[in-house]
Amino acid sequence: MMKTMTIRNLVVAAALAVSSLSAATPALAAPADLELIQSYVGNWRGTGTLVNAGQPGESVRCRLNVTRSTAEKINFSGRCAMAGTTLSMAGTMAYISSANRYEAIMTSNTSFKGVAIGNRRGSNVIFNLQATDDEGGTSRVRAGFGLIGDKISVDFEVTNEDGSKITADIPFDRD
Repeated sequence: MMKTMTIRNLVVAAALAVSSLSAATPALAAPADLELIQSYVGNWRGTGTLVNAGQPGESVRCRLNVTRSTAEKINFSGRCAMAGTTLSMAGTMAYISSANRYEAIMTSNTSFKGVAIGNRRGSNVIFNLQATDDEGGTSRVRAGFGLIGDKISVDFEVTNEDGSKITADIPFDRD
């Protein structure tokens, strides 16, 4: 059960992993990428389902506050509740023009801390990271963030060392 809760926390953390330590120079950043990163600014609420390899889905409820830091960087803080557990997280996300990519770094109230590299696909940013749980196991995480109209669509998939998968889809509406 401990490993399952850690992986659940990792999944929700990955879904909201929007942060970065470095910043792009506005003159070098693509205007469309800067516009996309700033489009996330606001207060958001999301409800979705977490599915853990063949088990019944669990409801996930999240709140997310995203603020502008600079033209190329946003900050966030948020909380998610599921199965009697609350996960809180904070960080920033930035477009790094010199690398032509997004970077996300976050911290949470779990042992998970991570750096994710993101690439734009249309109006979506897809982040990939490799994470280690409390017991030293590794997981591959893919998290997608898409802004469609006035909603953020967050979907992600965690593949564990044993090949089992955890998936979730959490649509967010502006608060």
